[in-house]
Amino acid sequence: MRLIDPELLRTFLAFVDGGSLARAAAIVGRSPSAVTAQMQRLEETVGEPLLAVAGRGRALTPAGEDLVIHARRILEAQRDAWLSLRGARADGRFTLGATQDFADAVLPDLLRAFARSHPRVRIELRVGRSVELARAYDDGAVDVLIALRAAPAADDLALLREPMIWLGARQGLVFDGDEIALALLDPPCGFRAAALGALEAAGRRHRIVATSGSLAGLRAAVRSGIAVTLRTARWMGEDLADVTDAMGLPPGPAADFVIRLRRAAEPVARDFAELLCDALGAERIGGRP
Repeated sequence: MRLIDPELLRTFLAFVDGGSLARAAAIVGRSPSAVTAQMQRLEETVGEPLLAVAGRGRALTPAGEDLVIHARRILEAQRDAWLSLRGARADGRFTLGATQDFADAVLPDLLRAFARSHPRVRIELRVGRSVELARAYDDGAVDVLIALRAAPAADDLALLREPMIWLGARQGLVFDGDEIALALLDPPCGFRAAALGALEAAGRRHRIVATSGSLAGLRAAVRSGIAVTLRTARWMGEDLADVTDAMGLPPGPAADFVIRLRRAAEPVARDFAELLCDALGAERIGGRP
């Protein structure tokens, strides 16, 4: 029996969740060729083809669909074992700061697992915009931070690079036309600057029809169908769709999210930071916590 490398399973699930090898590469922080090589290694290990050509992309084979369930169980069992050993006698507290992109899709399962295995640890969660969270982190009010990276810092722990995509209401826009209607966060905002820069570089006419100081307000504007916005696939949800190709919009740059750990943080914060890095498949740019 051949043992399966957990890193290969993480990349495999990144393809499953991302929908393409290119998006999987962005999620795990590797090149597309490296991801392709990992999938070939995984197929050699299991002895079955897992991906098949489907149009211009790849789709799961029946064996690939079967492996999805096992891959999630294997990685969850590995995570739970590590958490159980680390959390049996752990106590303390820490504050986690995260953008809405991760608060909706990633953190619920991680926080639940961590809380169960670390029953005596007090966790405080702050969700907001990257600029506000970074300020709180610099003031010492946040111990573990995941947000857009403004600039390299000495306490950067890991980097997650994901493509920006144009999102719009699944039901379509209320108004059609050559002029792109935009919904954007108030400045300063990296996504706002990237959206305007991409449209201006492509020579596309556009106008800002909605602005908001919060992500909740931004989502409401986009859900209504009056405008599109530029975010990552993590922000998509059931009510929003990728409209980049359908509307012929220019590709946006990559979004660099950084995981930071305050050097004075308690050991339990360090445990969670490591869990977060592994769960996201983030590229390490600092030493292990």
